[in-house]
Amino acid sequence: MIVQQVVLNSRPGKNGNPVAENFRLEEVSIPDTINEGQVQVRTLYLSVDPYMRCRMNEDTGTDYIAPWQLSQVVDGGGVGIIELSKHTNLTKGDFVTSFYWPWQTKAILDGNSLEKVDPQLVDGHLSYFLGAIGMPGLTSLIGVQEKGHVTPGSNQTMVVSGAAGACGSLAGQIGHLLGCSRVVGICGTQEKCLILTSELGFDAAINYKKGNVAEQLRESCPAGVDVYFDNVGGDISDTVISQMNQNSHIILCGQISQYNKDVPYPPPLPPVIEAIQKERNITRERFMVLNYKDKFEPGILQLSQWFKEGKLKIKETVINGLENMGAAFQSMMTGGNIGKQIVCISKDISL
Repeated sequence: MIVQQVVLNSRPGKNGNPVAENFRLEEVSIPDTINEGQVQVRTLYLSVDPYMRCRMNEDTGTDYIAPWQLSQVVDGGGVGIIELSKHTNLTKGDFVTSFYWPWQTKAILDGNSLEKVDPQLVDGHLSYFLGAIGMPGLTSLIGVQEKGHVTPGSNQTMVVSGAAGACGSLAGQIGHLLGCSRVVGICGTQEKCLILTSELGFDAAINYKKGNVAEQLRESCPAGVDVYFDNVGGDISDTVISQMNQNSHIILCGQISQYNKDVPYPPPLPPVIEAIQKERNITRERFMVLNYKDKFEPGILQLSQWFKEGKLKIKETVINGLENMGAAFQSMMTGGNIGKQIVCISKDISL
């Protein structure tokens, strides 16, 4: 059977910006038969995420993420439907997900590498398993729970950078749901600011490309900042940290402003900012959602419940077609998305 796949065409270099041309579309033949324990899947949705930038380097800089290989099929979060099964726990018609789904229209996979998902949890929006009811949702929820130290009724102010992205757009809402009295988002366009405040319940939003961020932050957070959900690092984070209160907390989710640079993760703070952090006893510990696997199941159920109750609003930016994976990745890395960036490979769930 001939299928389409996306392979890594070139590396951007450790200090380079990724472009669509780093990926290329190819046709490849897969067997018509499957072996014991295997399944044949049709890909429905694929995810592009900031962490993937590290996988474009020969050395990812971390021990838990493997680099993509040149001219080899790329992989990441995916959701699909089983067309054929020789696996005891998986049946034709089941919906499944994996963190290592190949960027192919169809694939033959080891059934043990897949997790069955229940479409009822997402009211049939299967792509949500790659976003709010998946890894980004868990990262936001567990991050706020474990590292945010939110106490209901204690008038805490939370700031979220990258606030219109996959994690940020959820983290701000979760901050409110868990008891923050004020949530302020930082993002890069007026359109995003408006969505944060009019649709997602943020109390204020700051466009960092317009005006003085420090000044706008002081106006939006008159009582200072108690919890900072950091998706970006760099200058924006330095500005936020300098306005954080004594004994406050940074949730270190990501550092997208630093991903095209050859720096360690998490990047060290400038000496002046580091001095503020120590002086005010601000916690800034590396947060790894994969260390909290015991919290995944209750987390998914909580996120699904909030979504169904209308308390968690979900934003997505969807691009169609496997041939557009590279363009979707480039767009996501430059802030072209609002909410989760998804690529729809097929909407066909008939068998």
